[in-house]
Amino acid sequence: MNNPSPPIVAPPPIPTPSQEIRSGIKDSFAAGLGMFPLGIAFGLLVVQSGLPWWVAPALSVAGFAGSLELLLIGMMAAMTPLATIALTTLLVNFRHVFYSFTFPLHLVNSPWAKAYSVYAMIDEAYAVTAASTGRWTGRRLVSMQVAFQVYWVGGGLAGIGIAALLPARIEGLEFALCALFVTLTLDAVKSRRQVPSLMLGAAAFIAAAVLVPDVALFAGLMAFIALLIARHFLAARKGIQNA
Repeated sequence: MNNPSPPIVAPPPIPTPSQEIRSGIKDSFAAGLGMFPLGIAFGLLVVQSGLPWWVAPALSVAGFAGSLELLLIGMMAAMTPLATIALTTLLVNFRHVFYSFTFPLHLVNSPWAKAYSVYAMIDEAYAVTAASTGRWTGRRLVSMQVAFQVYWVGGGLAGIGIAALLPARIEGLEFALCALFVTLTLDAVKSRRQVPSLMLGAAAFIAAAVLVPDVALFAGLMAFIALLIARHFLAARKGIQNA
């Protein structure tokens, strides 16, 4: 008796370029809903800090990184030395180097599109690709990143427009960056594995604020990085000993 042949499973249809672009835009919706209002706060903060309105879109194009842009507004308004700004930018955005290890950049074939994808490798883009189990393509990836930048730049421009209509200054917008980091921290420490990092960060900042209050932010970041590196090597050494 002959065994029946196994059923032939048709391969999934190859998406068209327009379908890939629509998928990328759809992927951006959830995070984009949070980026747009934060962009509005950024635009308001630019105007209320006494800076020209064009600083908001200029920063969003020259250095597309929301947390850094919010930080730079305060530093620019305080006339912080350029060297300090440059070092702070390096430290704040250094995490993006590690994103590149698992970000699906290899799917982008065009050199220009790949250059843009590297430039637009923000936290939200990395988080969406890391959490998604879907099939990524170059067009889908870049479309998502373009959508993220549209949300952010659009929010900043909307904030500038709102600031022009407000009769008085809104107090507390300077807290937008701190609130963002508090939210990210609370989300990270849902896992007990990250609690030691939280404690190290608190210890680094307290020590910097006491010892070198004039450069507490920079010194605290440097100390925190050093402590994280030390923690990494200690964990690796402990793992080798337990093996």
